Amino acid sequence: MSLVSETPTLSPFQVAALPEIQFGQGQIRQLPQIIQQRGQHALIVTGQNAFISTSSWSVLKTGLGALGITWDWVQVDGEPSPQLVDASVAQHRQSGIDVVVGIGGGSVLDAAKAIAGLLRTGTSVMDHLEGVGNNLPYTGPSVPLIAVPTTAGTGSEATRNAVLSVQGDAGFKKSFRDNQLVARVALVDPDLLASCPRSQIAANGMDALTQLLESYVSTRANPVTDALAWSGMEAFKAGFWAAWEGDHTNASSGYTQLAYASLMSGVTLAQAGLGSVHGFASPLGAFFPMPHGVVCGTLLAEATATNIHALRARNPDSTALPKYARVGRLMTGQSTLNDAEAGEALIECLRAWVRELDLPRLGAYGMTGEDIPRVCAGARGSSMKTNPLELTDDELAGVLACRL
Repeated sequence: MSLVSETPTLSPFQVAALPEIQFGQGQIRQLPQIIQQRGQHALIVTGQNAFISTSSWSVLKTGLGALGITWDWVQVDGEPSPQLVDASVAQHRQSGIDVVVGIGGGSVLDAAKAIAGLLRTGTSVMDHLEGVGNNLPYTGPSVPLIAVPTTAGTGSEATRNAVLSVQGDAGFKKSFRDNQLVARVALVDPDLLASCPRSQIAANGMDALTQLLESYVSTRANPVTDALAWSGMEAFKAGFWAAWEGDHTNASSGYTQLAYASLMSGVTLAQAGLGSVHGFASPLGAFFPMPHGVVCGTLLAEATATNIHALRARNPDSTALPKYARVGRLMTGQSTLNDAEAGEALIECLRAWVRELDLPRLGAYGMTGEDIPRVCAGARGSSMKTNPLELTDDELAGVLACRL
């Protein structure tokens, strides 16, 4: 009788480029020195108000001045467009920029990523934008990027794609994607979340959870992404509600846990891909003025229910089903549930959270039942391809109808 225990078989996998990560409370104070390591002339990309209204903005400017670092400034209002990126590149291309610093939410970081990628090439972002551009190869080089998230949701600080949007009936939401766009440094300071309003914590936190769950059950998941996604979901469970409730006793810990969850969601989505919720997010964000986090939060429960029930009916041996069950036991705290019970418990838990957070329905942004076919038609992009199974048009329509 052999005494050698049988080890599980590991299928081949790869881990793509990641930034250097500096994580922890107070890390924002190190930003001037990190910038100086990359050069003496920075282009700083921020939002319109959130970060620049805090004391950290003044501290940063003072620190840059003390080190003799000169800087130009781009502000992003809302989700970035190709026109904003191209205009910013044209304005600063001859300025001798050594380093780009994005400080803000996902929209700001995506804009900074795209601008950094084009400052040296002189090309338009439409030359490289997936699905709607001129399909020219991106050769780089990119200007070094430092990404500093001030929200916890998108994980953009850890990804290689910049999502750009044009809104309206003929609108689109597409990615400029290349390994050279990965930030050199992701500086994640949970203290920066303290300025986020409750509604933003809700939407962004649910975006992070969506990314963690979708990458965990993705058809491209691997042992590395599974471990990181699981640790991110544990952190989300530990910190989200304290951060959302503004509990002054636990908010600091809540912000730290939520910032970690968001960072891990960016790492895992970059490696494993996403699923149906993010498939919907592309057309919904293009056709209607829907914030990305709201789309994710409002659809997550129903998309999860549709996946679980479709898997049971058509692919009951899928590895995603026990994963959903494991997440159900984590999120509900009911460790003794069997897999079927835990899957249903996860669905009901997510539905309860959507109600508690009062996440808007799709109809609040002008969507009607007549829009469902075109949203479904636009939802079968790259994110949908790594959903645990291919959903029918009727199943996709059903998810949207539940949240109109």
